[in-house]
Parts: sequence; C-alpha cells; structure tokens
Amino acid sequence: MVPYVVRWLLLSSVLGALAGSASALFLYSLDLATDTRTTHPWLLWLLPVAGLVTGWIYHRVGKPVEGGNNLLIDEIHDPQKIVPKRMAPLILIATVVTHLFGGSAGREGTAVQMGGALADRVTHLFKLDREDRRILLMGGIAAGFSSVFGTPLAGAIFGLEVLAIGRLRYDALLACLASSVVADEACRLWGIHHTVYAIPYLPAVTAPGLGSAVLAGIAFGVVGMLFADSTHALSALFKRKIAWAPLRPFIGGAVVAMMATLLATPQFLGLGIPTIEAAFRGDLPVYDFAGKFGFTVVTLASGFKGGEVTPLFYIGATLGNALGHVLALPVPVLAGLGFVAVFAGAANTPIASTIMAMELFGTHIGVYAAVACVVSYLFSGHTGIYRAQRVGQSKHLIFPEGIRLADIPALRRARRKNVAAVAQP
Repeated sequence: MVPYVVRWLLLSSVLGALAGSASALFLYSLDLATDTRTTHPWLLWLLPVAGLVTGWIYHRVGKPVEGGNNLLIDEIHDPQKIVPKRMAPLILIATVVTHLFGGSAGREGTAVQMGGALADRVTHLFKLDREDRRILLMGGIAAGFSSVFGTPLAGAIFGLEVLAIGRLRYDALLACLASSVVADEACRLWGIHHTVYAIPYLPAVTAPGLGSAVLAGIAFGVVGMLFADSTHALSALFKRKIAWAPLRPFIGGAVVAMMATLLATPQFLGLGIPTIEAAFRGDLPVYDFAGKFGFTVVTLASGFKGGEVTPLFYIGATLGNALGHVLALPVPVLAGLGFVAVFAGAANTPIASTIMAMELFGTHIGVYAAVACVVSYLFSGHTGIYRAQRVGQSKHLIFPEGIRLADIPALRRARRKNVAAVAQP
C-alpha cells in the first residue's frame, strides 16, 4: 500500500500544481476581462463579432475538442484517444473572449477542460496505462473544479460523482482528493482570492424549515431540469437551422446584445457575481433568475464557450431569494440552498453540492443543504447539463445501466412507439 499511496500522491500533486496554476491564470484573466467590459460597456456590441471569430477558430482547428466536458467524460468511460493539447489554450482564450464582450456564461467548464487536458499530458509523460489514465483524468476534473471555486472537498467528490448518475468510483478517491487539495492550494498561492458568500444566521433544524427545504428543492430541481433541456434544445435548433457553425454564435451574440440593451439588464451579462452576493443581503426582483436563465441559454446554446455552473449559482441564489417571500426559511438561507441545489439537479451531483454548501456557508447548513440538493436531484429527472453522463442507478424510471443521457430521449421515443403498436387492434 505504501508504494501505491506515494505514487498517486506524487502524480496527483504534479497534476494539482499544474491545474491550480492554470486556473489562477484563467481567473486572473477573467477578472481583467470583466473589469474591462464593465468600464467599457460599448464592448457588448462587439459580442456578435467575437462570436463569429471564436466560432470560426473552433470550426477550423477546434473540432476535436468541441465536446468539452462531455469529451472528458466519454474518455473516462471509454478511452479512445489522446485529449488534444489544444483543448486547454482554446477553451481558456474563448471563455475570456466570451466574458470580455458580455456573454452570459460560467467558468467551471473551462477549468475542468484545462484540468483534463493537463491530466492527459501527465499521463503520457509518465507513460501510464489505460486504467491509470482514467483515474488521472478524473483527478483533472476534480482539480479544475476545486481550484476555480475554492472548494477542495466538493471538487474531489465532483470528480467521482459527475461521471454517472447514482454511482461513485472509489478507485479514484485518492487521486481526486489529492489533486483537488493541491490544485486549490496552488491557485491560492498565486494570490487568487475566491468570493466569500456570507449567511449571517442559520436557524436550527425544524419541521417547518425541513418542509420549506423540500418545497424549495422541488423548485430548484425543476428549474435545473428546464435549464439543461432548454440549452440542449436550443443548441439543436441552432444546428438544424444554421449550417455554418461560426454564424451561430454571431446570431446568438446579436440576440444577447439586443436583449441586454433593450431591457437595460447588464446584471444578466458575464458571471453575475455582484447579483449573487446581493441575493444573500436582501430582496431582489422575483424575475432575476428567469432573466439569467434566458441570457445564459442563448449564450451557451449558440456556441459561446464557458461553463454553466456559475450561471446556475446565480439562477439558484436569486430563485431562493424569491422563494423567501413564501417559505419559512430566511432569505439568505434559501439563497444559499438555491446556490447549490439548482446545480445539484442540473449536474446530477447532490453529494458534491451538499459538501460545497458546507465549505462555502459553514457546516451548520448541512442538513438543509442535503435535503434541498437530494430533492432537487430527484426532481430534475434523467437529464442534465453533461449529456455524456451515464446512468449508473436510475432515479425512478428504469433505464439500461450505462446509457448516456444523450441517448435517453431516443429510447423514450422507441418505448412510446412500442406501447402505441401494442395498443393498436
């Protein structure tokens, strides 16, 4: 056991240091891009041009990495080829461009893809075999997630949990934990500071409080499901209607720029961190979550690069803020529950989301967070933002073990046809 532990600690430390440093560079660049856009609002009108250029670059040289996070998940389940080296620089630059010109996107997808690409470089540097490569790729996902949000324990579990619904792979537990912790420390050593979200008062666990957490969890899960389904549906529509890929983000960028200008809603652009912070402090307009929902769906579905998670934090925190008017929990608590639970439903990661809540808001929120995240996970159905996820254990309806989420709609259609055929005389 000692050689095994030492070997994986060394490999994971190398990976964590690389991924954490890459995330530090990314977060610094992202802050610079956000500050520049805020100072020069006219940059929003160049978003269509930025989308056209980004789309053209990916059309010319980025097709092998177009799958993003789904490519990494597929490689872990069924290793086929080397993750292209170009994945890390392409996604970093493309995401910074998205935020520089006002696209509504996140950042976790970029960090995870950089972590996965760096993990594959380490794999080939040390000539690891197929099984070890799988484990290190999972460590890369954990390291990217951990370092971009400053949540090492949630990052470690996310790397294990995101691959399949209802199943964890414990063979990668050490690698994910070590990579995640080292990546977080490496990112902080570069001087990166993560946003602190404060919940001033956490009430004791009571029956009315638990009932409110359940009702909120249902809302969070349904919204997470709608976000995932809307993004996938609009993306498919763009692909059907617009054959030339670079034109899709051009049109999507024009829609976002016009919507933000006509509605006078700059808060829906970029990451939206100031609004997330405000959701913990007092009442916000009840429509805020819907606005961010729409802007993010258009941005990502049209082909801009970034992540879904920070927009999901925004949607969840502002939805929780709105639910504070009708549920028996304080507004800051519901904002914190929404912050993690909408993500839990959309990504099918209730355990990582619960641990994230305790890392960000304190351990006393654990019971409420667990209830909201688990209920959200159940009510989001068999869909999600990562279409390469497999079904390890179905939530309620029975699906074949190992089926990809992307293949479930076709299976449902086939089942309905079989039922209709049997029902015919």
